Amino acid sequence: MGFKKFSSWLEALQNEGTEHLPSEERRRFLKMGFLVTGVFASGSLLSLVSKVNKVYGAPEVYRRSYPYRPHYSMVLKIDQCVDCERCKEACAKTNHVPSYGWRTNILERRIPVAPDEYVTEFIPVLCNHCNVPPCVRVCPTKATYKDKKTGIVIMNYKKCIGCKTCMEACPYNARYFNEEKRAIDKCNFCYDTRLSKGEKLTACAAACPAGVRIFGDLSNPESQVYQMVHNPERVVWVLRPGAGAKPNVFYTKG
Repeated sequence: MGFKKFSSWLEALQNEGTEHLPSEERRRFLKMGFLVTGVFASGSLLSLVSKVNKVYGAPEVYRRSYPYRPHYSMVLKIDQCVDCERCKEACAKTNHVPSYGWRTNILERRIPVAPDEYVTEFIPVLCNHCNVPPCVRVCPTKATYKDKKTGIVIMNYKKCIGCKTCMEACPYNARYFNEEKRAIDKCNFCYDTRLSKGEKLTACAAACPAGVRIFGDLSNPESQVYQMVHNPERVVWVLRPGAGAKPNVFYTKG
């Protein structure tokens, strides 16, 4: 997908709401691997810091295209991850995640670089807070929903009946059943534990010593996530674009 098409895809994001019905999505994340949707820009190199406004003659147009204010998003620089797991520890401590569950995780894959030679790549994963979230569509009690202001996919534990339909629908296998809560649990970008209390970063982003996790407002041209995602020279991709969920978690390198 070229950058122009990618930009159009971003502009087409819409507030999905909670009134839509089931989707056929299933948990096949690991089988699908990574698919690149962003692509390089052509032409000479540009300094993003100094020329971003020149690249985007009307950044205000992009800003207005996002359906939420703020439109929270995360960009993950996977080549910076060293699997120190401080993000996981911070998440578990902040959000009281039990030992058998997870809100964020780090996957690992070996990439062949020569005969009998491999490099290991670490891939942080979490809920993608999709703009078209299959989990929201299939929930029979509307226990999982998108926050009308931020677009964060949130769980209402009191409404959850533990049917696990949302777990089956999630393209990213990003949910688990919390035995203590008797409900499905998942990442909510630390909405209740940090953002609603004035913090600017999620616990995982704040704890990462390597700057892997860039968190911010995708509708704000001044934010780092906006500038990274809209940088025509940066390859940016999402997991499983074919699922059609339009995630708000992006991946890049460098």
